[in-house]
Amino acid sequence: MPDLTKFDRPVNVGNPKMGWGSDVAAEMLRRMGIKYLSMNPGASYRGFHDSIVNYLGNDDPQMILCLHEDHAVHIAQGYAKATDEPMGCILHSNVGLMHGMMGIFNAWCNRVPMVIMGATGPVDTMKRRPWIDWIHTAKDQGALIRNFVKYDDEPRSAQALAETMVRVNKTIRTAPTGPAYVCLDAGLQESEIDPDMKLPDVSRFLPPLPTPAPQKSIDEAADLLAKAKNPVIMMGRLKRAEKGWADRIKLAELLGAGVVTDMKTGIAFPTDHGLHLAPPANRPRDEAVAGMQEADVILDLNWVDLAGTFKLVFGRDDVNAKVIHVSMDSIIHNGWTSDHMGMPLGDVTMLAEPEPVVEQLLEALEKRLGGKSKWDGQNKGRMPEPDTTYDMLNQDDNISVEAVTLCMNEVRKGRNITLTNVTIGWAADGYHFTHPLDYLGNDGGGGLASGTGTAIGGGLALADTDRTVVAVLGDGDTMQGASSLWTAAHYSIPVLFVISNNRSNFNDEIHQETVAITRNRPVENRWIGQRIDDPTVSIEKYAASLGVESAGPIEKIADLVPALEHALSVVESGKPYLLNVHVEKGYAVPPPAREA
Repeated sequence: MPDLTKFDRPVNVGNPKMGWGSDVAAEMLRRMGIKYLSMNPGASYRGFHDSIVNYLGNDDPQMILCLHEDHAVHIAQGYAKATDEPMGCILHSNVGLMHGMMGIFNAWCNRVPMVIMGATGPVDTMKRRPWIDWIHTAKDQGALIRNFVKYDDEPRSAQALAETMVRVNKTIRTAPTGPAYVCLDAGLQESEIDPDMKLPDVSRFLPPLPTPAPQKSIDEAADLLAKAKNPVIMMGRLKRAEKGWADRIKLAELLGAGVVTDMKTGIAFPTDHGLHLAPPANRPRDEAVAGMQEADVILDLNWVDLAGTFKLVFGRDDVNAKVIHVSMDSIIHNGWTSDHMGMPLGDVTMLAEPEPVVEQLLEALEKRLGGKSKWDGQNKGRMPEPDTTYDMLNQDDNISVEAVTLCMNEVRKGRNITLTNVTIGWAADGYHFTHPLDYLGNDGGGGLASGTGTAIGGGLALADTDRTVVAVLGDGDTMQGASSLWTAAHYSIPVLFVISNNRSNFNDEIHQETVAITRNRPVENRWIGQRIDDPTVSIEKYAASLGVESAGPIEKIADLVPALEHALSVVESGKPYLLNVHVEKGYAVPPPAREA
């Protein structure tokens, strides 16, 4: 693990006492267990900044300096995706909040806990400096993001601030988890307070235990599942804990149920298991479609967009299977955003968290089935072995997206790799996920520029584990967020950035081709306004200028595995590394393109 205590150490701190409004916010973050605060500095929170440095000693939490507010949010998101624990970030006034909004939306759509600290003012007009304090003051700053955070507040006193912080801690950690925003009045930050003021005991304001389902609903679901001949479990947004992972395997084996996962969320079930119906993708593969069409009972464990998936699988036909819907997500749905997707079916609906429900179902089903597994040990879906392996590749060929996947699979042997991100065209049948930290899911809200930041957050979270963190990113996403690489370099956060670089915004080429075909217009022009190749961006040189060791472009399959091996050796020594890989345009599995 990088020893972050050696970075940015304050001097002459002594033994400070709480004496300013901003000290309260800093002290409460420590009591909440927040370890890090990713940030881009700004005068609106200069008082709070001082409290972190000269009151807390820049420790628990420690500031992680970023070059853009969007990166600060994404780093906090990546940390939460790896740990299911909140990290903090700080955004400078209204302008910093607007910079970070896209990242906040991604975090909201991924339902990750996060403490976002912001600032405004001074609210008291008599305390404002000419011009700059006026344009950086908003009457209701939280309104900018209120529709995609769980809670926001702008407290008016130090005591109110302390209560806000315990409310935030409880709110973001209660399912469905999500970000919350605290706006600090610059005047309040710099106001003197009673150093002996009483702060709330955080341990008396903790979130509830994970929410189980009513026993009546468990009994109804267990009866359906026990009698089912072809049950299917759709595993969606679930936690990273190994116990939950083991429980899900046990449940599937007890029922002999086919399992479906996808690439939008972190992996929830081993993809090489005989009950896993098909490689995960952004839409169900053929074997998963067949399994769901033949199912008589479908257990939905917090699947993202159940209605949309059923539309892909069943079209206009009725879903004849009984559907058991398990999710807390509806609690935070609102009318501003449609991230709630279509209305999910539910013959049995449980407003409960999937992890305790799986435990409850295991107990109920073991009684009904006498502890005997219904699985015969046979493969129920697609064979775990891929159609194409690394050995089948022609080493003299240019690199395809599938080749990137297979070469990554080749170098993972003997390593515990955590993929924080992969590209749209990732060939999932050539790379199995066998641990809950093998893959952390996508950016949530579809907002670009997130890949490098979330990877750094994942690397920060997992640096003291046996995991090696790798992000496979597109060139467009990378360049939008590439200045975050400086943060990885500065703090020696060990992450490998593999840039699957097709020199294009290629997903949009596919959309333009779809429109052209529909309108009987030339598809040959799909590339205009999409290509990033004149000039070609030397991403590896940009990374090097930010302090990240790098190489590339790698263009032949024969060169890729050696380059990856070297890159991983650098990361395993405790440093970040970027490898620029030129890939051919195309996808191993084409994503859905909306029909005109």
